[in-house]
Amino acid sequence: MFLRLLYESFRRQKRRKLLAGIAIMLGVGVATAMIAVATDIGDKISRELRSYGANLIVTPQEDTLDIEIGGVNLKPPSDGAYLSEADLPKIKGIFWRNNIVGFAPMLPVSVSLGEMKRLTLLGTYFSKQLAFGKQDFTTGVRVTHPWWRVQGSWPDDNSEDILLGGHLAARLNRKAGQEIEIGGQPRRICGILSTGGAEDDQIIAPLPFAQQILGRPGAVRRIYVSAVTKPEDAFARRDPKSMSPEMYDRWYCSPYAQSIAFQLQEALPHSHAEQIRQVAQNEGTVLSRIKGLMLLIALAALLASALAVSASMATAVFERRSEVGLMKALGAGNLAVAVLFFAESALLALGAGSAGFVGGALLARQIGQSIFDSQITIQPVLLPVVLIIAVIVTFGGSAAAIRRAVKFDPVYALRGDV
Repeated sequence: MFLRLLYESFRRQKRRKLLAGIAIMLGVGVATAMIAVATDIGDKISRELRSYGANLIVTPQEDTLDIEIGGVNLKPPSDGAYLSEADLPKIKGIFWRNNIVGFAPMLPVSVSLGEMKRLTLLGTYFSKQLAFGKQDFTTGVRVTHPWWRVQGSWPDDNSEDILLGGHLAARLNRKAGQEIEIGGQPRRICGILSTGGAEDDQIIAPLPFAQQILGRPGAVRRIYVSAVTKPEDAFARRDPKSMSPEMYDRWYCSPYAQSIAFQLQEALPHSHAEQIRQVAQNEGTVLSRIKGLMLLIALAALLASALAVSASMATAVFERRSEVGLMKALGAGNLAVAVLFFAESALLALGAGSAGFVGGALLARQIGQSIFDSQITIQPVLLPVVLIIAVIVTFGGSAAAIRRAVKFDPVYALRGDV
């Protein structure tokens, strides 16, 4: 009898049930898409944020040591020690090598141009072809510093061409294609560089040229590394020396900026690696805000769905007041009436929730393809979670109407006075 009542309810109120089902399906679909994107967005957002540049810097270990006696710093006034260019390919040999988007070594040296004394010439990689083992890769400032803009063309890493900073080019009245004399040798200016930073007043040249001026072949002063990292949390900030072996393995095998920096120090002898703190913190902030926005959209969609269900169920219950009155007149208690309506709501939630899950999965894939140019992975565990959410939303929207139905007086209900 109970099943027949359920069947007749859906058969005789097709329009009401359809409207409520559509409301549930739309709300659950949007919530599914937002939850799926929010839970699978970390690596994709991190890769998008790599367009902001390097987030790790590697310097010689000696630069971090201060020699102080009696409050007087006795560290010699020099540019410090140097790293070896020959060790750079080892960066692609660390545990998280696939998370290394690129790196760019830097070697600043002082040069003179006519009356201009102590100008900085910065040696670096532009788009350098390197190999580690059987792996070939391209790296340089064109990967780690994507905001650098060149009017003209980029130099070849094996050429003697240079870039001239925009401000310096204006002072020297030089343009792309002209020449400039550095160290007694003419060098072709293949492009004018604009960065909005100190490089606008510098000469940017292939790394071997800076090493030649300095007289130190293979020397590198610092290395900027762009890596895809996991947002920092309390566990990431822990000192690895204080961890148990199990915790250390988990920390080491997590793509935190700190753990990747630690692995860079292991790969590069006599080096010190650390986060560029502002970039790393901004990544975590942006990621948290985007996730928060998506969850807020999901909650708003579910709330709208609950309100629509509430309106639909209130109308449906009012239309069935005679039926409820008859059930009570025949001896049905409040619990039996409530169970009947909640069973209808549960069936409606499961059916519409399943359809909403399918639609939400398709929407999530479309969002991933259009925004991140990659597929959003839908976790199987999300289906039962979504169905539970659909049931909760439907019960929440139906509760007021069902409570009213339970309180119907059978005498007035049968007369249609309720």
